[in-house]
Amino acid sequence: MQQEISVWGLIADASLLVQLVMLILFLASVISWFLIFKRANYYKLSKSDQLAFEDRFWSGMDLNVLYKESSGHESSGLESIFKAGFKEFNRLKQQQGMDADAIMEGTQRAMRVALSREGERLDAHLPFLATVGSTSPYVGLFGTVWGIMNSFLGLAQEQQATLATVAPGISEALIATAMGLFAAIPAVIAYNRFSSNADSLYGSFETFLDEFSSILHRNVHAVVSKRS
Repeated sequence: MQQEISVWGLIADASLLVQLVMLILFLASVISWFLIFKRANYYKLSKSDQLAFEDRFWSGMDLNVLYKESSGHESSGLESIFKAGFKEFNRLKQQQGMDADAIMEGTQRAMRVALSREGERLDAHLPFLATVGSTSPYVGLFGTVWGIMNSFLGLAQEQQATLATVAPGISEALIATAMGLFAAIPAVIAYNRFSSNADSLYGSFETFLDEFSSILHRNVHAVVSKRS
């Protein structure tokens, strides 16, 4: 009577090294899916916060009022860049002997630091997804090659070789390749999607930084002219 072959049975009967490869790929897949859902929610909230802050910023609200409102909670995205720039701008503007160029240079430096931090947040966990997407197929292939090699080594010891003899060993080895692809494909798709989202948001942050700098530039020159 022919013995029924199941996927779980093949995994249980696989060699220790192949099982280790499968475990690594399984863990990589689980972590990838966790990060995919986490980052998807992060980019969704970041886009929503960006649009909400832009509506408030360009509504004509007094910047001092907007800064006080923003200071009451933890900020991110455009709001974080605005707070860093406006805080430094007011600090430098109150110092005696500071010319307009020096004030703007310090303000832009503060906003660039905030922009850099936001860029790091946007790119968080993307290297892991890229690594899983690029290496998982090769890890799975390594498990497959090792499993097939063991199957043929065992086959060499059999006096009568049949397809039924070698099929289970090859099947269990191919599962490693399948798991490698299962881990890699979602990671690659998510990485490409999230990289595009991160670049789009970062570009919006840079545009806001330049526009806000122009507003502050006009403001500081008006203040310096009054002093003179």
